[in-house]
Amino acid sequence: MSKRAQAAAPAEAVAPVVREAEGRWVLAGPLTINNVAGVLAASVGMPLPTTGQVDLQAVDPVDSAGVAILLEWKRRAAAESVPLAFENVPPTMASLAELYGVDDLLSSA
Repeated sequence: MSKRAQAAAPAEAVAPVVREAEGRWVLAGPLTINNVAGVLAASVGMPLPTTGQVDLQAVDPVDSAGVAILLEWKRRAAAESVPLAFENVPPTMASLAELYGVDDLLSSA
């Protein structure tokens, strides 16, 4: 996303990435072009989930930028040789991933 697009985007709450006792990441709230940069920045300093699971049940709304951040986390996991899978993927996100031909990357660990 360009700096210009970031500046033009309205402020939207950053979907918090929460590390639960079970060792999963749980996301809640929007995951859109308006906030993915903040979500990614928040996740960079966190170790990947020890269970390899990212729960997306409470994520709404989503757009293609939300799919992009999941792919970035998969790249990071591959670089760190850590399995990573997404659970409770919202139907809209699953449809976007299928449209872009990356649905298999989001479902496989």
